[in-house]
Amino acid sequence: MKFNLDTAWKDASRLLSRNLGLLAVVAGVFFFLPYAGVAMALPEMGDLQAAQASGNFDLMAAAASDLYASYWWLFLVLAIIQGIGLLAMLALVRQRANPTVGEALAAGGRSVLSYIAAQLLQVALIVFVAVLLTAIGALTGLQALAVLGGIVAFVVTCYIVVKLSLVAPVIAIEGERNPVRALRRSWTLTRGQSFRLFLFYLLLLVAFMVLSVVITLVLGLPFALAGEQAALLGEGVLSGLVNAVMVVVAVCVLAVVHTLRHEGDLALTYLRRAIDLNPDNRTLARQEPDFEPLRRELAFRQAVEPPPTPRRRSRGRTPR
Repeated sequence: MKFNLDTAWKDASRLLSRNLGLLAVVAGVFFFLPYAGVAMALPEMGDLQAAQASGNFDLMAAAASDLYASYWWLFLVLAIIQGIGLLAMLALVRQRANPTVGEALAAGGRSVLSYIAAQLLQVALIVFVAVLLTAIGALTGLQALAVLGGIVAFVVTCYIVVKLSLVAPVIAIEGERNPVRALRRSWTLTRGQSFRLFLFYLLLLVAFMVLSVVITLVLGLPFALAGEQAALLGEGVLSGLVNAVMVVVAVCVLAVVHTLRHEGDLALTYLRRAIDLNPDNRTLARQEPDFEPLRRELAFRQAVEPPPTPRRRSRGRTPR
């Protein structure tokens, strides 16, 4: 099914409006409070934010490396807490069983290790590909090829991120616990739509970055005017708020993208079964208006194509 950006955003907006109160509570507990607490408790977070504001990549990398090396255990706990919250929110907005908050949180707790394992595998894949492509360009000794290798590595990284963007919905909504199968399932669901999904995610990311800067400037000004301690408190609160808002929107977007891709995949599965039961269903599928969104899909065209007619062997003359 061809991915429609406008339909996806409208569906995500409706999903957000229907579940805003519930998602806000879960995001507040699992994202706002932990993130704001960490931001206020660690003075090094201020160094990282200052490095990010400077726009110097080397400075940002050094600050992030020092921070994670010193407090890796704290960020691991934070990742587990936020992973449970993310999976629970996806289950709440999309699981057909309509779980309670307690049931969704319990399911998130049971699935969080699979989610973290899948994320680690994704990071390992991205690092391996990026380092390999960058190293190939650098080993040539030519500056142009080194730059080209870096550009290719960036493009491939973006491609992998898009292809594996539905891992969390696959785990939370479909109930897949095997991290490798979850990665494969996400890769399959995004097949043929990578560029459209990349544009969709990019537009949302740019819009959110602009909005977060405006919110931080407007709401952070009173804290900054109140002194250094108030400014530190304000940075922690606003960082946690921006993080929680981003996650709530991301949950609705990922849930809708997963549904749109999953429904098309499911429709093709049922179509193949119907054709296996009765080959005449190929003709009906080609004429059925409900299959219009699938007509450009290669899998649909392959399913409804009539099977090749077996050739008859021409009998030669029987030798006397």
